[in-house]
Amino acid sequence: MRAPHSDLPTIAADILERIRARRPRVHCITNAVAQTLTANMLLSAGAVPSMTIAAREVRAFAARADALLVNLGTFDPERQKAALTAIPAVQKTGRPWVLDPVFIDRSPPRAAFARKLLAKRPQAVRLNRAEFETLSGGTFDAAALARFAKSRRTAIGLTGARDFVRDATRTAAIDNGHPLMTKVTAMGCAGSAMVAACLAVEPDAFRATASALIVMGVAGELAAKRARGPGSFAVEILDAVHGLNRRTLLAKAKVS
Repeated sequence: MRAPHSDLPTIAADILERIRARRPRVHCITNAVAQTLTANMLLSAGAVPSMTIAAREVRAFAARADALLVNLGTFDPERQKAALTAIPAVQKTGRPWVLDPVFIDRSPPRAAFARKLLAKRPQAVRLNRAEFETLSGGTFDAAALARFAKSRRTAIGLTGARDFVRDATRTAAIDNGHPLMTKVTAMGCAGSAMVAACLAVEPDAFRATASALIVMGVAGELAAKRARGPGSFAVEILDAVHGLNRRTLLAKAKVS
């Protein structure tokens, strides 16, 4: 069934307020290009990031985190080992984790590793259309998205010109965002970290994933109004997330 249009913006505002109140720790195993923007995006939202992939300490960091992000943007042995160490650590504590299978459509080894991680049951997967088609092994459409979410028992956040969120029974479309978001590297990676931050305070993965994409989309629109181009946009979106309030979120969210 389709999630009510009126509920998700309110839920997103509630979750953002919880992040700011609780300051959850989000451990990010992410690509080298994305680390700075990802950390700053989490800080702007009110969460506390950590980024280590060091073999001697990643388990301890993950075990103390409230959520984990595994991003495959830099597919080196250190990050692969860190992911395989961190995932059991967060699962042992009952905390959620998010998979971002970056560029698996361009690399068979990366795709194979993503499928291996998917079998470890992430609460949410944030990806684009090409990555979804590679991971699912079929063409994207609404039915394929529904089958995948149901069979994998996960929430899917599929981002693009229109974002789609899907779990076994619910679906939503989000029409927020701005083209400048595609001109700044690691914007999608930062969005996946936002999903993890929302999951840290909201056990319903569908609600958490939709909330993260709404927050990012609305912030992107606000930032674009003040930005002069991609460089200033990268700064403005951090300010937009930091200053985002309930009234603005409810007024600007475009969810169906």
